[in-house]
Amino acid sequence: MTMIVDLFFPLSPGLLLILGGLLVPFLSHSIGRVYVLLLPAVLLAYLFALPDGNHGAVSMLGYELELLRLDSLSRIFATIFLIASLLGNIYAWHEPDRVQRTAAQIYAGSAVAAALAGDLITLFVFWELTAVSSVFLIWASGTESAYRAGMRYLIIQVGSGVILLAGLIVHVTATGSIAFEHFGLDAPGAWLILFAFGIKCAFPLLHNWLQDAYSEATVTGTVVLSAFTTKLAVYTLARGFAGTEMLIWIGAAMTMFPIFYAVIENDLRRVLAYSLNNQLGFMVVGVGVGTELALNGTAAHAFCHILYKALLFMSMGAVLFRTGTCKGSELGGLYKSMPWTMGFCVVGAASISAFPLFSGFVSKSLIMSASANEGYWFVWAVLLFASAGVFHHSGIKIPYFAFFAHDSGRRPKEAPLNMLIAMGIAAAFCIGIGVWPAPLYALLPFDVDYVPYTTAHVITQLQLLMFSALAFTVLMRTGIYPPELKSTNLDFDWVYRRFLPNVLGRLGASIDIVYQGVTGNAKSVIRAAMSASVTVFAPGGLSGRISSVGNAVAIVAFLLLVALIVSYSAV
Repeated sequence: MTMIVDLFFPLSPGLLLILGGLLVPFLSHSIGRVYVLLLPAVLLAYLFALPDGNHGAVSMLGYELELLRLDSLSRIFATIFLIASLLGNIYAWHEPDRVQRTAAQIYAGSAVAAALAGDLITLFVFWELTAVSSVFLIWASGTESAYRAGMRYLIIQVGSGVILLAGLIVHVTATGSIAFEHFGLDAPGAWLILFAFGIKCAFPLLHNWLQDAYSEATVTGTVVLSAFTTKLAVYTLARGFAGTEMLIWIGAAMTMFPIFYAVIENDLRRVLAYSLNNQLGFMVVGVGVGTELALNGTAAHAFCHILYKALLFMSMGAVLFRTGTCKGSELGGLYKSMPWTMGFCVVGAASISAFPLFSGFVSKSLIMSASANEGYWFVWAVLLFASAGVFHHSGIKIPYFAFFAHDSGRRPKEAPLNMLIAMGIAAAFCIGIGVWPAPLYALLPFDVDYVPYTTAHVITQLQLLMFSALAFTVLMRTGIYPPELKSTNLDFDWVYRRFLPNVLGRLGASIDIVYQGVTGNAKSVIRAAMSASVTVFAPGGLSGRISSVGNAVAIVAFLLLVALIVSYSAV
């Protein structure tokens, strides 16, 4: 069976998903939405039928490209990408927009193909394709703000690819190898490649594209966007830079700073985008620690995170779809008319908060245990604090302000059936993995010798969560907790969206003033000189009145002689 599959189907599942997505525009709405359900499902089965190893080698431009490399690390990311694609298509069943449907398949296929790439050239091609295909999910909103956000997103994402290409060229020139393996920071071009990966992974100060774009995408587009780009970056970091200590501190910073923005943010989809930043930090810490336990934690957390983050974005997308807003200040009391959506949102909130029996509990603890085992106690404490913060803004704030809090008076209909089914499947995954983590652990890159459900772990985690809930209650009762208000929060993007354009505008205005002054004075001098010449040398001028014609000719001849002498001197 394996040999037959290897012989007849050596193509990457990601490439097949892209090619399949290109057929979507030619299908009717009713056929197309069934087709995009079958496509990732079939490819998921195909992926599991493929054996580990390198497949689909192609010679091009003197290089041997490896379009399909399957090992335990690439397989788990490709698996969850295909599951996410399937869930996204179920969620978007009602969506008639063929552009979005096509872009979603190509985007998902590009992410799968990039995760399965065995060389840097193949990785670069699909890396860029994820950027180009995904921007249509933002532009499909059709608003001016979405268009601008999409342009910024595209510039940053394509810029990441250009930097990756520069690193690739440096690396290949120095080593002659295009293999996508572990680099480390000492490898030629490694810093450029790491920078490119860091942009897509939303490293601190490079992160604003995430909040900017995800909150402007369509209801279904945000769900799709949340699954692929950042987790593809996590995969590439795990592949190329595992054990790079610098990543531990970058990841720790990523877990911390989004908490404060998420607390004061009013747009609940932007809150989830900041929360996504926070969760990426855990994964980056795992990559930095680099042990087998840590990398298992990174892969497991990426897998679980795609599911529960998609579930949370789905629930907020359903709220946005029914009410037309996702602002915490305009919501509340929706549990009365959207109980199923509320229930699924609570499951996602419990999962991201790492409640026992939910998926986050069995994946996040792998990374924290790995940090402690390697003696990074300060980092462990940071992750512990960040876990409490996650519960604060995603575990409590999201469901509380959307479905409870003050009654907004809104009584929208429950989410469409297809949305509920997608949320139900994602919720089932979250609970199933939390209750029975063994199947997930079996997919991880290394053998797992870890038991999440110990008495100490369960009690410690419950204490942390209860303390965080108590703190939220006290802050709310005392009026200290920031109220949900319409506001604009200043983040680092203020530097390049406001500060730098303002500075450059003022600098340009100053240069223009100086230029106008210099040229104006010069023109005045020239006009004065010409006027003086006219006064002296014009017919009837001063020279003409005081000199005879012969004298005037003599003066002109003298001036010509001077000009001639100067010319010869210059030669």
